Amino acid sequence: MSKETQKANNQTSEAYDYLLKLLVETDNTERLSAIFDALMTEKEQTELANRLTIFGLLQQGVTQREISAKLGVGIATVSRGAKVFSQHQINELLPDISEGLKL
Repeated sequence: MSKETQKANNQTSEAYDYLLKLLVETDNTERLSAIFDALMTEKEQTELANRLTIFGLLQQGVTQREISAKLGVGIATVSRGAKVFSQHQINELLPDISEGLKL
């Protein structure tokens, strides 16, 4: 790995760590919303919301095809979400997400 690549990776890691710290320290919903508006496009925000909804529906035992139809997203989108759901133990990370999202 070149020195330039390593430096870029370190800067990315520092930026990500800064963001995590900022999010943890911010307890104002309006400010958090403004941060997300500044960081992500509307499409990216929708994709994030869909990913969370996919997790919640998977927790309820809804099939991938049903989720695809309900959200109006492709089956590949749901399959990627299902893969992450199992790889990252979402049930432990985000317990009761379906209740929080009122699904």
